[in-house]
Amino acid sequence: MKIKVLIADDHDLIRKGLRSIISFEEDIIIVGEVENGEKVLELLKLHEIDVILLDLNMPLLNGMKVIELAKKSNSDLKIIVITVENDSKVIHEAINIGADGYVLKDSAGTEIVDAIRSVYKGGKYIDKSLVATLFSDIRSKMDKTSNVLDILSKREVEVLLNISKGLSNKEIGQELFLSEKTVKNYTTNLFRKLTTRDRVHATIIALDSNIADYYKSKYDSNE
Repeated sequence: MKIKVLIADDHDLIRKGLRSIISFEEDIIIVGEVENGEKVLELLKLHEIDVILLDLNMPLLNGMKVIELAKKSNSDLKIIVITVENDSKVIHEAINIGADGYVLKDSAGTEIVDAIRSVYKGGKYIDKSLVATLFSDIRSKMDKTSNVLDILSKREVEVLLNISKGLSNKEIGQELFLSEKTVKNYTTNLFRKLTTRDRVHATIIALDSNIADYYKSKYDSNE
């Protein structure tokens, strides 16, 4: 089954470039192209779409609003922001609203294709060139507290540790002998405490906090 993609960008040159990149992939097909936000919502009603490649700065309805409305109508829809915006505040806003991926327009074609496949399978994707920016932003916030992980319970830390290893809720449940629903509840709670709704940001926080060493020093030493 091919991944059905909608391209949304007000620049014809960008749409042509994305179309050219995707045309070489046998497992991805373009089902539509639009130049403004309102047409995105119109096509979602007419076609079955798996992934949207979405520009943030579009006429009639901007990308942020499109993400919000599209996700409300179909929570399973995957949205990858394709933009020139590399400001951490914009990145955080897009992801918190519901974007599943964030890729810069000047990225290599392989990165865009990798992002499509990743989010389609349920993962999250951040442009490799933006990781350092996000690390720096999160670190500056963490410097204001003694340790951000201190606000989590032992079990929440265990769940976050496994999230940082790339495990799904089902796999975490098997690892910790918990039901998948229980793991989901712990995940929801720790995301709320860390003020993020996204596994990518949670993983960055975990790795930047040296969660493995943190868990070992705080809990393993007490057992």
